[in-house]
Amino acid sequence: MKQHQITEPSDLLNEDGTLRQIGWAKDLLLRYDRKKVKAPKFRIKEWDYYCILRNPYGIAFTISDLGYVGFVSITFLDFANRKEVTKSTFTLFPLGSFNMPYSSKEGDVVFQKGNSYLKFLKRKDQRIIQVNITSFNKGQPLTGEISLHQPPSLESMVITIPFPESKYAFYYNQKINCMPAKGEVSFGDRRFLFDPEDSFGVLDWGRGVWPYKNTWYWGSASGKVGGELFGFNIGYGFGDNSRATENMLFYKGKAHKLEEVRFHIPPDDYLKPWTFTSNDSRFEMVFKPIIDRHSNVNLLVFQSNQHQVFGYFSGRVVLDPGREIVIRDLLGFAEKVNNRW
Repeated sequence: MKQHQITEPSDLLNEDGTLRQIGWAKDLLLRYDRKKVKAPKFRIKEWDYYCILRNPYGIAFTISDLGYVGFVSITFLDFANRKEVTKSTFTLFPLGSFNMPYSSKEGDVVFQKGNSYLKFLKRKDQRIIQVNITSFNKGQPLTGEISLHQPPSLESMVITIPFPESKYAFYYNQKINCMPAKGEVSFGDRRFLFDPEDSFGVLDWGRGVWPYKNTWYWGSASGKVGGELFGFNIGYGFGDNSRATENMLFYKGKAHKLEEVRFHIPPDDYLKPWTFTSNDSRFEMVFKPIIDRHSNVNLLVFQSNQHQVFGYFSGRVVLDPGREIVIRDLLGFAEKVNNRW
């Protein structure tokens, strides 16, 4: 397939609200401006999602303005005991009041309710997550601070693609993998440390106008292979992929573009092994699940049915120059999400 790489900066949208450029990039080159979106406020979706993993635990944070609802969520993952705890808060019809930044490169995101808060702070080459939830699980608080290091040379996955349902519908997305994490989180009377040698985070930064019904598939992992930083982003269902997919490998901070990757999910059990194949044989993987973080939020007009499955990836990938890398038990996740929103 022919994919178009975006290399020149521009505005994301034309004056009529259609995409100015369609394709993929290694950095956030296009300027998003919510005021230029030609869609009702309740159709605009904006989110920042962080996931930080260090075997045998991890934590994920979401702040999202989905038009109909604001959704703020924290998930603590205990891989050793195959358990997870999720605390979510909903706000009706935020319609842009979360003031999500127009760029991933600057701006803070802060959600506060009473004495509880979740903050995403951008400071030079650091992304700082601060959290204080007074009652996270069974009355126990969750507090902490984690810093993710994002050097300017770190390449990422960026796509800007339309949806066939409407000329004003689009998805502008950046996934930043392989960010070393440092800090700690306290949950109850236990402290969970994150060391940059073996703790890595990913940012999913998304802005767009979506069709009402949608199903997407997404997978991600970050870590070290042979002592070098390695990660990947795979997925589809995020729009019209005829000119760009979001499939990409990351090795030593550099991006290597893939074409098509397909998820093969057992139809009867998400905790059975998955397989992944690619049209160019550059991504062939087996995924052994540990935890299925399943949630089905149904608020009448809004529904999100998610299976985010965490586990270990093993297999082989091929970099752009043709070098093959063997992967063994790389911690990450893969998901299938059905939305009505």
